[in-house]
Amino acid sequence: MQISKDTPVVITGGASGLGAAVARAMAEAGAPVGLFDLNEEAGTKLAEELGGAFARVDVSDPDSVTAGFETVRAKNGQERMMVNCAGIGTIGKAVSRGVVHDPNAFAKTLMVNTAGTFYCASQSALGMMAADPLTDDGERGVIINTASVAAFDGQIGQVAYSASKGAVVGLTLPMARELAKDGIRVCTIAPGLFITPMMEGLPQEAQDSLGQQVPFPSRLGQPAEYAALAKHIAENSMLNGEVIRLDGAIRMAPK
Repeated sequence: MQISKDTPVVITGGASGLGAAVARAMAEAGAPVGLFDLNEEAGTKLAEELGGAFARVDVSDPDSVTAGFETVRAKNGQERMMVNCAGIGTIGKAVSRGVVHDPNAFAKTLMVNTAGTFYCASQSALGMMAADPLTDDGERGVIINTASVAAFDGQIGQVAYSASKGAVVGLTLPMARELAKDGIRVCTIAPGLFITPMMEGLPQEAQDSLGQQVPFPSRLGQPAEYAALAKHIAENSMLNGEVIRLDGAIRMAPK
């Protein structure tokens, strides 16, 4: 797929962090961008900067997702790239000091990280199916999801987060196989330790310490590096049904 004015992109969590980096990279390549986020102020500002569209969307609510697509498609047309970056981090053990993990927090993590990814991916796929092919191979679009190395190397205290990201890994291949007949690809990126708004909230000393755990390069990943991989996935049509670790070879310790 050649990224251009004819390949609009929708990005969840697009107002900051990894999502904002993807938005900037796709806009620079010429694609109209549509941003989904709960942060209306930041999302509107970035959309205006990039000449794109913004919709305040709760990805865990399928009706909110539907309304969001209607808003951004009204300006940009049918998206040909769907990049799911929205997510939350939840810390908590299965049992801590005689108390089980907060069931509401566990369920919310799954609803945002897993169900939210699926709601956006499936609704986007439905729209892509009705669009004309973009290439001689019959490609109509690409869906890129975000998991985490925690899906494979979940640490103590990450039971909810790891479960939610492991489920995103699990849906990648069956969805890619299902949508292959429609010319829609599905891939997932599993980032390691990246500079995100959550990470930026830590003291610099803590950020440096975490970065040193990465074999090479021994630093935190930059959002632009995530965006570069998302762009390559979009452009390389042989990437399909794959989960790609983007982590500097880190393997997380138990705690």
